[in-house]
Amino acid sequence: MLYPEITTVVNSFSSENISEQRKEVLKPLIDFIQSKALAQEEIRLNLICTHNSRRSHLAQIWAQAAAEYYQIPKVICYSGGTEATAMFPVVAETLKLSGFRVQALSIGDNPVYAVKYSENQHPVIAFSKTYYDEFNPDGGFAAIMTCSQADGGCPFISGAEKRIAITYEDPKAFDNSPQQTEKYNERSLQIAEEMFYVFSQIKK
Repeated sequence: MLYPEITTVVNSFSSENISEQRKEVLKPLIDFIQSKALAQEEIRLNLICTHNSRRSHLAQIWAQAAAEYYQIPKVICYSGGTEATAMFPVVAETLKLSGFRVQALSIGDNPVYAVKYSENQHPVIAFSKTYYDEFNPDGGFAAIMTCSQADGGCPFISGAEKRIAITYEDPKAFDNSPQQTEKYNERSLQIAEEMFYVFSQIKK
């Protein structure tokens, strides 16, 4: 069960907000999750963007929350980049706006955060890393490319069972601008609505 504040956000979502064209983009991910669910296998999703600093973290965390909301078992969401940098601090603040509990476990050049979406589930451990980091799976996962740069620059993802491009515009364009909070929240909610739509389509 998600925190009530997150559930309130989720209740505002509607599949009607997602275009038919975009639903086609999401369909390969639905198919991957559905096939694993029917086989009662672990569903490993690795959300990937260039720096593992913004979009991939938002997608990882919202996808994990969606799996909890729809009670799809054996879902483990990861994230990575083609290079490691740091999770941009505004991402943590954006998640808090939607009701996530975010705790900094370490500080420094690449802080580690624990992000909780539910009272009784393990938090998502969020920090910047490469997609092939030891923290991530080395096989049997779907590689979901959340940015066009990583999608174009990484034609081959070692260990990926399936590679799926679901790209988003980078909110980094609004860093240090008056629109920063609004635009990060807008991108977070777009990703969230799509991840919740994906998991809503899974038949158990």
